[in-house]
Amino acid sequence: MSPDLLPDAAAFARCTLLTGATGNWGRATLRELRSYPEIKVRAFAQATPRDREVLAEFAEMRNLEVVWGDLTRYDDVARAIDGVDVVLHVAAVVSPFADEHPELARRVNIGSMQHLIRAIGALPDPDAVALVGIGSVAETGDRQAAVHWGRVGDPIRVSQFDEYGQTKVIAEKLLLESGLPRWAWLRQTGIFHPGILKIRDPIMSHVPLAGVLEWASAEDSARLLARIAGGDAPEELWGGVYNIGGGDGWRLTNWELQLAMSHAIGVRDVRAWYDRHWFATQNFHGHWFTDSDRLHELIPFREDTFESALARAVASLPASVRLAGKVPSRIVKHLVMKPLTRKPRGTMHAIRNNAREEIGAYFGSLDAWREIGDWSTFEAPAPSRSPTRLDHGYDESIPTSAWTIGLYRDAANFRGGSLITEEAARGAISTPLVWRCAAGHVFAASPRLVLIAGHWCPDCTRDSGSNALQAENNPFLAQLYDGVSSG
Repeated sequence: MSPDLLPDAAAFARCTLLTGATGNWGRATLRELRSYPEIKVRAFAQATPRDREVLAEFAEMRNLEVVWGDLTRYDDVARAIDGVDVVLHVAAVVSPFADEHPELARRVNIGSMQHLIRAIGALPDPDAVALVGIGSVAETGDRQAAVHWGRVGDPIRVSQFDEYGQTKVIAEKLLLESGLPRWAWLRQTGIFHPGILKIRDPIMSHVPLAGVLEWASAEDSARLLARIAGGDAPEELWGGVYNIGGGDGWRLTNWELQLAMSHAIGVRDVRAWYDRHWFATQNFHGHWFTDSDRLHELIPFREDTFESALARAVASLPASVRLAGKVPSRIVKHLVMKPLTRKPRGTMHAIRNNAREEIGAYFGSLDAWREIGDWSTFEAPAPSRSPTRLDHGYDESIPTSAWTIGLYRDAANFRGGSLITEEAARGAISTPLVWRCAAGHVFAASPRLVLIAGHWCPDCTRDSGSNALQAENNPFLAQLYDGVSSG
């Protein structure tokens, strides 16, 4: 809607800036915000034919104002935040597009956060603007049984070749260390939306059948953001890092997801579409959350079920996709799925080209790939549904107000490193300290970033191909390889 068609500004109780308004989550959030007439919604979008076409759906939304701009330009960002109360920063370049355009992913995902922090900090009253940043479950990388549960504070460990995950780690650190007075960081999980059933990209072959993920629907995710925009967020939300997850009914193995989606479009046996060895056995991301209920307790947003979301997704598909089960399986397998795996970034492209680094990431080794076997030896994964927790290397019963230099030293030692800073004020969790990792890298990070959010050495985090090697000298990280966790 054009600004001159909006009601008088005095009619609105609040103003919210939504970036990424034309993406799957952004569109769902705009639909939800239609029911908040007291909120002026400012959608940030690029003046492209595609974005204009998407926003045409909201032409009659009387509380919507569109701001055309580019998040990689500071002046556009500064103009967009003028007069807003809350920024919902959803915009990002995500996988698989980020895999093909890593430079763009860095410019958008990192650069936009830098611009927002700078622009809010330059306001006469930065306290008046709350910034909600969006992270990703990709920040914590690959998890499979027996270490398939996780929570905020677990090791930040991005999977190899995942540029999107790397950019979100950096953006998270920027926000947590920004000094802004009102912020929250939400690590989003897989968003289930109709487009999931239409993905035809080599990234499909990266997903281990035995992997797990706690999904959330686009509609529930939209409710979460709309309720924050509406002022429903308690004060306790701000200054925290949270996992977004749908809860128990949304905790699926990737194999269960494959079965559910294929059955919904009439495919009797999805195994006829694939060879088992096309799927990577490691190096993706996802886990079930022990702490996702916390965000729902603060801001109740879960109203969806996986079954209802799947039914909506199927109903939105064109008939050609809904009737996929009627297409002979051999046609789907050999004309659609097999060629996907052989495209660049596909697992079979790596095998055919003897790309040792990729093969090692996806399968462990060429010999390990050869040992996968066919469907006759496949057993459906059944990971434990009893939550377990990794040790974070310090006494978590101690309140942050009582954290001391000794506690920080213990945490550093558990990460195979040391604390260089010799003195720290009790409870000053946002003040950067100087640390050293096991590899000798020296870096600055606040206790909040290290102990609460799970960050450690940025140089080692970037070197994701050496995660297993790093774990040999880092007991904190080693838990992901040794299967050590507590109930």
